[in-house]
Amino acid sequence: MSPVRRRLLVLGAVSLFFGAAGAAVGREITVGYVAAGLQYPFNVAVAKGFEDAAKAAGAKAIILDPKTSVEKQGNAIDDLISQKVDGIAFLPLDGVVAQSWADRVAAHDIPLVSVATELGDPQKRSIQDVYPKLTALVASDEVHTGYNAGEIAAKLLPNGRVANIAIVEGAPGYPQVWQRTKGFRQALDKAGVKYRVVASQPTDWTAEKGEAVCQNILTAHPDVDLFYNQADDMVIGCARAVRAAGSNAKLVGWGGSRLGITAIKAGEVDGTVCVQPENMGQQAFKALYAAVTNPQTPKGKFIEIATPGVTKENVSSCIPQW
Repeated sequence: MSPVRRRLLVLGAVSLFFGAAGAAVGREITVGYVAAGLQYPFNVAVAKGFEDAAKAAGAKAIILDPKTSVEKQGNAIDDLISQKVDGIAFLPLDGVVAQSWADRVAAHDIPLVSVATELGDPQKRSIQDVYPKLTALVASDEVHTGYNAGEIAAKLLPNGRVANIAIVEGAPGYPQVWQRTKGFRQALDKAGVKYRVVASQPTDWTAEKGEAVCQNILTAHPDVDLFYNQADDMVIGCARAVRAAGSNAKLVGWGGSRLGITAIKAGEVDGTVCVQPENMGQQAFKALYAAVTNPQTPKGKFIEIATPGVTKENVSSCIPQW
């Protein structure tokens, strides 16, 4: 059987399943998805995955964009509650604030799925300990994504001496920043690597800021052996800074974006982790749909999205979704 025909058969089976479930409900199902900010490719890809899965199921999807405003995100969820949608999914901008939203949604007996971000203080609960008012959390384990990046880095660092590492962080306040750093260092420690972190500086997740931060770090520490960038956008900017400085520093990113994968193929970046935001959106809809069509569906489920490490040797295994 050809790969194309196999995929069509799988999609057909999915459509039949969803169609049967929809028929059992006896009406059109309407679900809402509240993004974090659709000006970012990752968030666009999550929304696309959610909307595509809803369409395949014959459900109506309402996509709302709070434009990275916590206040607007809360208002968008309230709007969906007032519209009496059957289910809501969202990518929380603030996991602590979002607990109160989850409580409000649950009070109206509407299933709620969180995407990419756990609710509550992540330093006080593990990602598997899902907030009980949620139907499900669909996410990658961010400590694990950092660990996968650290495994790549451990193989790139020089032997026989203490390596100098710089960490190009995401924006301040995001739990993903410390989680990815924690996993990264865990992998280096497990590998027995001798290293020192000579700099760890925040960015705004953009290539421009990544380039500026790496320029500053190289000025202060021209002997950096490796940069760990907590997003592929930043690693692209950092690669420009490394080339301009004539540095031989290795570069590891996060995301598996089109830009990141292209840079690995071109030899400009050494590795990244492959994240699939469309898959997150699809799995979020699937979990939400299951709860809508079967009210007895257990709550608090953690659905992990795998994030394998990618280098030039296995770059073809990561098909970019953003």
